[in-house]
Amino acid sequence: MAKQEQLNLIKRLISLSDLGLLYAQDPYDQERYTELKQIGLELLRSVTDVPLKQLKHFFMPPEDYPTAKVDIRAFVLNDAGHILLAQEGSDGKWTIPGGWADIGNTPKEVAEKEVWEETGIAVKVNRLLAVYDKQRHPHPEEPFYIYKLVYACTVVGGQLNHGFDMLDAAWFALEDLPELSTPRILKSQLIQLHAMVLENKLEVYSD
Repeated sequence: MAKQEQLNLIKRLISLSDLGLLYAQDPYDQERYTELKQIGLELLRSVTDVPLKQLKHFFMPPEDYPTAKVDIRAFVLNDAGHILLAQEGSDGKWTIPGGWADIGNTPKEVAEKEVWEETGIAVKVNRLLAVYDKQRHPHPEEPFYIYKLVYACTVVGGQLNHGFDMLDAAWFALEDLPELSTPRILKSQLIQLHAMVLENKLEVYSD
């Protein structure tokens, strides 16, 4: 069995144990589901090399039905057709601006806010370009099941000024990309998104 298949099965195991913990009334069932989740976390640690303590922090006791996490990204082109990228402080590599969905903000608001905070560029969202299921693309393995929403944005102001948690921000030609932060974005995705915007393809890509 491929490593990605193993990872998806383990995530499913943890999700099912969370459902059991959420709905089980019998204390013996609660104990069994707790043990099942612990087994899932141990398996996840062995596959991802993420410390168990860190995994427990992210997989807190469930309070509602477990769902996928949502990553929101902004795809911004300038007049020359260059792509706006931010250099991540965590790994020193580059990505289109974005981050986790925030409670209290719409996805469009999150996209615009992240661009401003990470690059100093003010943008307005035009439309949704793509909904990626990260498990369907060759991203590095990670503990969570994640959907990625990418919005096409237009520059309305500001100037390049990277945020406190970023190392830099710059425009790059598609044929001259820096090393990408592959947990966040892939070159194949940038190629697809670039073509969708330049060719004005109105259909949203969705896995």
